[in-house]
Amino acid sequence: MPEHHTPILHSSTAASTELLRTDAPAPIDPASSPRCAQAIAPQIFELYDQYCHSGMPRREFLSRSALLVAGGLAMAQSLLPQYAKAQTISFTDPRIKANYVNYASPGGNSGQMRGYLVRPTAEGKFPSVLVIHENRGLNPYIEDVARRLASVGFLALAPDGLFPLGGYPGNDDEGKAMQEKLDPNRLRQDMLNSALYLKQHLLSSGKLGATGFCWGGSTTNFLAGELADQLQAAAPYYGDPPKPEKIAQVKSPLLLHFAQNDARVTSQWAGYDAALTAAKVPHQGFVYPDTQHGFHNNSTPRYAKDAAELSWSRTIEFFKKELS
Repeated sequence: MPEHHTPILHSSTAASTELLRTDAPAPIDPASSPRCAQAIAPQIFELYDQYCHSGMPRREFLSRSALLVAGGLAMAQSLLPQYAKAQTISFTDPRIKANYVNYASPGGNSGQMRGYLVRPTAEGKFPSVLVIHENRGLNPYIEDVARRLASVGFLALAPDGLFPLGGYPGNDDEGKAMQEKLDPNRLRQDMLNSALYLKQHLLSSGKLGATGFCWGGSTTNFLAGELADQLQAAAPYYGDPPKPEKIAQVKSPLLLHFAQNDARVTSQWAGYDAALTAAKVPHQGFVYPDTQHGFHNNSTPRYAKDAAELSWSRTIEFFKKELS
C-alpha cells in the first residue's frame, strides 16, 4: 500500500462470505462434541468473553455456565485452551532458531523485559515482526505464532509483559490475574520498547511490523500511533482502536481483522475506519462472518479454521509486501 493511498474497507460479511462458508460442516450435537464451536451456545461464548476480559475467576465462569443452558458446564470446560494440541510449528523445526532474550525497557514495569526471539535459519538480515500477546502473558499459542512467522522468513519477537512479575506462569488464569496487577501504561511502554529493540536488532533489516491479538491487537493499534513512521506495517486482530488524537499520527499501513460475533470490539470498527480514512492512513479491514472474538487462536473452539487461515494468509502477504 503506497503512502496516502485511499484507504479501502473490506467487510468479509460481504466480500469473503462465500470463501468462508464453502465447506461449512453440518451442525453438531452439543452432547457429542462440545469442543466444536457449533456445539457451544451463544450465551456460553458471551460469558467466556466476560471471563477472559474481567477478573471473573474460573470457578465462577464454570458455575454460571452450568446454570445458563443444558450442558453448559461441558461447553464451558471445552472452551478452556488446550495448547499442547494446538502447536503448528515445533520449536525444533529446522527452518527456525528460537531462544529467550532479555533487554532493557526504560519506563516499563521493571526496567527490564524478556521475549521469545525466533529467527529463520538462513543467513542474513530479516524483516521483523513484533507479536503481542493477549491479556494473560506469553502463552504457548503466542510463541507458536512467532514460530509461524519465522518459518516464512521473518525475525519475530514475542515479548512477555508478565516478565516483571516472574513471567507467564504456565496457565492463563494466573497469567490474567498477574497482568491485571501491572501498571497498564508501563506495560504498553514495555511493548513499545520491545518493538524498538527488535527494529534495532543485528538480525533485523530495519523494517518493522507488528501483530497482536485481543489486548495485543489493541496494543498493536496503540503502537501504530506511538511509533508513527518507525513502524512499517501493523496487522491487529480484534483490537480496540487507539485514542482519537493518536490516529492522525499513524503512518504505517494497517490490515485489521475482526470477528462478526464480537460486538464489544467490532462495533468500534466503523468509527475507526472513518477516522483512518479522514487521516489518509492506508488500511484494509475485514469482518469475518460467523466468528467469535479469538477466532485465530487454535487452542479453543472459538477457533474458526477457514477465517483463521484466510486472515493469516492475508497477514503474511501484507507483511511480505510492506516489509520488503
